[in-house]
Amino acid sequence: MADNDLMLAVCWEGKENVETDAVLKITSTCICGSDLHIYENYIPGMEPGDVLGHEFMGVVDEVGSDVKNVKKGDRAVACFDIACGKCFYCQKGLFSCCSTTNPSNMLCPLYGHKTGGFFGYSHITGGYPGGQAQYTRVPYADVNLLKIPRNLPDKKVILLSDILPTAWHANELASVSQGDRVAIWGAGPVGQLAAHCAFVRGAERVAIIDNIEYRLQFAKDRMPNIETINFDKVKVPEELHKKFGTTTAPDVGIEAVGVHYAKSWLTKLEQATGVATDPSDMLNEIIYSVRKGGRIGIIGVYVGYTNHFNIGGFMEKSMAAAGGQTPCQKYWPHLLKLVEEGKLTPDMVITHEMPLTKAPEAYQIFDKKEEHCVKVVMHPWEDVPA
Repeated sequence: MADNDLMLAVCWEGKENVETDAVLKITSTCICGSDLHIYENYIPGMEPGDVLGHEFMGVVDEVGSDVKNVKKGDRAVACFDIACGKCFYCQKGLFSCCSTTNPSNMLCPLYGHKTGGFFGYSHITGGYPGGQAQYTRVPYADVNLLKIPRNLPDKKVILLSDILPTAWHANELASVSQGDRVAIWGAGPVGQLAAHCAFVRGAERVAIIDNIEYRLQFAKDRMPNIETINFDKVKVPEELHKKFGTTTAPDVGIEAVGVHYAKSWLTKLEQATGVATDPSDMLNEIIYSVRKGGRIGIIGVYVGYTNHFNIGGFMEKSMAAAGGQTPCQKYWPHLLKLVEEGKLTPDMVITHEMPLTKAPEAYQIFDKKEEHCVKVVMHPWEDVPA
């Protein structure tokens, strides 16, 4: 693509030639729930003109001379996390913790280390242009692109870019296995796919918790065995203990909500005044609800500090918790195989397909949960790929 060519891209308002990189002509790109953290101004480090989007796929348009795994004309999914494949963390399979791809040190004072680089997710994660565009450059293409067979349409595989691996990662973090009883906080697309993955991994019972009735019904329509709880109608811990029993409460709690869904007025006030950056409401509810010796997987996006965390309950109940940004590359081969075999059907959460030119409308629909929206896929070239 010539430097003076124009292209369509979604920019936040408020091509270089690299031998290991590829240029992707994007055919499908999604709005992620974590894009809403930027949309709602929870994530610092954005600059006017930054290109959004970290869930995308397309056709390889150009490759650097050192790229071996993909060639011009191949269909490929990009992962949201950008990894070099060679550093200490990448060698351990912690691709989202790559020590090479994020040039920014802005998070070091807060976290002690910087994160890896992410597409379209502010300059604190490297400032990489995202995939809500017609073209984007993919660094370290051999690591960060997954070649897709011709027989799988975009809709079947686009979610391998982030939320399907993230849903699987939630189950991995909490070691979900045969016979487990799992409760999932958040019935958005990630929470619903986490439930789908839990069933595929052999969970005996899965409950999903939200206060948006259409999303709960959406989950029930696609997973008839799932149990649903509306937290506006019942107290979640009491309802879970009623369903599962106090002694045999859920083995696993999965947090798929994140930073901008506080429940209590106190937490909302603290976030509004800067006393805390993040809510602890959901995590405390999980600690209270899950059985003693239970496991917690945290995949909701958090930023900094929280108050009122029930560390006593966590410790005294002998619980284990793990969280983290998903190392997509670690799970790609297995998940692609499950999709090819029809055991995983991630496209079940896609409700809207729109041209990229309607991105403002798409963000509005997704953010405000209009039209019973669960997941939006946009197409930069207007037509919907076969």
